[in-house]
Amino acid sequence: MNDAQSLQQAIDEPVRLAEYDSTWPAHFDAERERLLERFPVALIDVQHIGSTAIPGMPAKPIIDVMAGVASMAAADSLFEPILDHGYVTSREFNAALTDRRWFMRHANGRRTHHLHVVVHNGELWRQRLAFRDALRADPIQATRYAALKCELASRHQVDREAYTRAKGDFVRSVIAQ
Repeated sequence: MNDAQSLQQAIDEPVRLAEYDSTWPAHFDAERERLLERFPVALIDVQHIGSTAIPGMPAKPIIDVMAGVASMAAADSLFEPILDHGYVTSREFNAALTDRRWFMRHANGRRTHHLHVVVHNGELWRQRLAFRDALRADPIQATRYAALKCELASRHQVDREAYTRAKGDFVRSVIAQ
């Protein structure tokens, strides 16, 4: 399988949740160090977000990495260097994004990492950390979110975008608290 075929397989993969894996934080730490080593000046901070960052949470086994930069112009200046550093993306998808740049790493036809490059301490930065931190701090909310994720993964097995959209109301309600 060549890189283009592996990328297409990763894009088309179904929504499958895995039980929490205690090695996910170490996978994040390794990627964080790799990114900070390559972009020590441009990246202000790098945080572990998404379900793999919440102990006990079932998740698609993809490490979500959020890298904070000074501005969207700084994010755009990193676009090609990030691609040269083992990530891939859709230029068309990124052209539609105003608040972030999105990349993924994959291996053997499976996504391994998502990289979200956002303005450090901007609205999206604060929202993603608020959601993560709220679920880390509130086991009841985390349990509700886990149940919702499982139900939605079953309902939207072959539509990742629908799965993500369907979680939106819950995510927004947690951030609003």
